[in-house]
Amino acid sequence: MSDATITVRAEAPGVLPESLLRRFDTPGPRYTSYPTADRFVEAFGANDVLRALAQRAESGAAGGAAPLSVYAHIPFCESVCYYCACNKVITKHHERSAQYLDALDTEVALVRGALGPGQRVSQLHFGGGSPTFLYDAEIERVVGSLRRAFRIAGDAEMSIEVDPRTVTPARLGTLRTIGFNRISFGVQDFDAQVQQAVHRVQPFESVRELIRSARQLSYESINADLIYGLPRQTPESFARTVAQISELRPDRIAMYAYAHLPERFKPQRRIVDAQLPGPGDRLRMLGGAIAYFLGCGYSYIGMDHFALANDALAIAKRQGRLHRNFQGYSTQPDCDLVALGVSAIGRIGASYHQNAKTLPEYYDALRQCRLPVVRGIALTRDDLVRRAVIMALMCQGRVEFESIALAHLIEMREYFAGELQQLAPLVEAGLVEIEADAIQVTAAGWYVVRAVALVFDRYLQTDKLRQRFSRII
Repeated sequence: MSDATITVRAEAPGVLPESLLRRFDTPGPRYTSYPTADRFVEAFGANDVLRALAQRAESGAAGGAAPLSVYAHIPFCESVCYYCACNKVITKHHERSAQYLDALDTEVALVRGALGPGQRVSQLHFGGGSPTFLYDAEIERVVGSLRRAFRIAGDAEMSIEVDPRTVTPARLGTLRTIGFNRISFGVQDFDAQVQQAVHRVQPFESVRELIRSARQLSYESINADLIYGLPRQTPESFARTVAQISELRPDRIAMYAYAHLPERFKPQRRIVDAQLPGPGDRLRMLGGAIAYFLGCGYSYIGMDHFALANDALAIAKRQGRLHRNFQGYSTQPDCDLVALGVSAIGRIGASYHQNAKTLPEYYDALRQCRLPVVRGIALTRDDLVRRAVIMALMCQGRVEFESIALAHLIEMREYFAGELQQLAPLVEAGLVEIEADAIQVTAAGWYVVRAVALVFDRYLQTDKLRQRFSRII
């Protein structure tokens, strides 16, 4: 293949030869946490989380606890999307949700018992699965349970992921009344052939109506998710989807690279490998989409996120206040995360933990009135230092040596002497600059910022370990 060049506008991640992109297109994490979830161990369990919650409660009593973020995982979907790698339960039997909501109530009560009353929540997110699998009264029940257990701030971000096939404009109005002020639509692609290939058919016209309704209902932020690299996609067909979603002007756009890992995710085995676009086409989809979004007035937030210039995410990026958590980029300060529901991942203090991945195991723990935690990790001092560096790279594309030194009492050039040497190929390629007092990802380097972060990941320095992750492009 010829050394094609992806041309993008001034605010884009630069102009980068395709051969160079291929060179650094390595498997790697998305770094919504560090260490990543594959490093969690079963030796870290429910009792460890209870201790962490108790420590937070003590800190709160002394006036030192930051606001909480709360995530509720709703695993149910009526039909399977072949590309999906989420933890989900496929069923058309809506009565199955009753037992799940009872279990959620128990889990909420256990967390509240450990934390004590009055914990302030600044961010609440419903994900899945498809949260809108639940009936409106059931969603209201969960929100009510959370309001009784926590003190949800008046200006809290309350967001919900929506499958456009499961809602109407009237339902959006009900969700707004319940308290949700941010909404995310799973679009993925508008091309009919692509939709059929991934078993997710939803016409452009229906999504257009929903986004218009959400705007009329004064949702503070409207997000749309896209995926490139799906079966039967071409650069031309994906360009049409990009143009269509830009026409609808959602406040934010998340554009993910499809990770084809059929050995790990059973639904993906229904995808015909021969229908997947090749690396060259994937790169053209990415480059073309970035150029188009920037030409339409979107700001490039990082990696795979875009936002209109007046959106809070774009403002936070410009002001250096961007953060990253399990839901992606966020304007919220780095705070503890209470994770509720099957498979949910939380963070309390210097630790991460994950709930049971299957409903039987999740239900069994809660019947015994214990947290359904099955694994986790307590971060070491080295983990904390590396997390700070990796998150600075992922959010701002820059690591200030002095800020790391002051926060963690290290000398960057000594502590990371080996890593700075490993950056040499990225520096030579023009993707990273090492200044006297900082590491700076260049405009072109944003294409492969995960590869830059990977250099500082102590756990993933061998190719064998990296193969479990999706490729960067």
